[in-house]
Amino acid sequence: MRLVDFHCHLDLYPDFEALVAESDRLGIFTLAVTTTPKAWSRNNMLASSTKYVRAALGMHPQLVAERWREIDLWERLLCETRYVGEVGLDAGPRYFSSLDRQTEVFRRILRCCAQAGGKILSIHSVRAATKVLDLIEEEVPDGRAKFVFHWFTGSAADARRAANLGCYFSINSQMLQTDRGRALVSSLPIDRLLTETDGPFTSQGDGPARPRDVGQTVRHLATARGLSSAESAAVVLRNLKILTA
Repeated sequence: MRLVDFHCHLDLYPDFEALVAESDRLGIFTLAVTTTPKAWSRNNMLASSTKYVRAALGMHPQLVAERWREIDLWERLLCETRYVGEVGLDAGPRYFSSLDRQTEVFRRILRCCAQAGGKILSIHSVRAATKVLDLIEEEVPDGRAKFVFHWFTGSAADARRAANLGCYFSINSQMLQTDRGRALVSSLPIDRLLTETDGPFTSQGDGPARPRDVGQTVRHLATARGLSSAESAAVVLRNLKILTA
């Protein structure tokens, strides 16, 4: 099976460089998301020599309170990549105090992507899916960018709204461990589903999940949607090809 890990923090693993090489050798399409623009250079350098790994330019909402001034660097680097992430909003208790600043930064990101055109964004939306969707509608005209909600935890209504806007969803195994998560994934349009690990923030066995472990997500997704593993993998790969065409 050809596998897709559309959201993995490769640079947070101790064997970062080896993991990039492993993902490429195994033919796993891997999106290496970053958390600050200062991490972009090394990620891009390693990914640019591979066939299957791509680097994304990020500005993680959980770091905005301390790192928001790096948005100027982010804007200067945007022309170097098609992929953007991890970006978005986090309204959880730990980060709620910076939500206004997060919103300001995310609005700038969306405006820049809309102006540039053709960008694909991996979106963080913890307790903020409605607000994220509002901002997308306000700042990005139809067709100017594509959006993938990573580890979506919003309401069923938010999911329908996102799907109606043409958004995709990257699904990981942990999402499929609860009844609510399985119900949500089962309700999403099958032609908008991708897979992810969100490693190293999810586990496989005794260690953090790696891109090669995304096969488990494919199997869980197959069960949730009544497909074989091969059919599930084929659906995800087809969706990726359409997204990135």
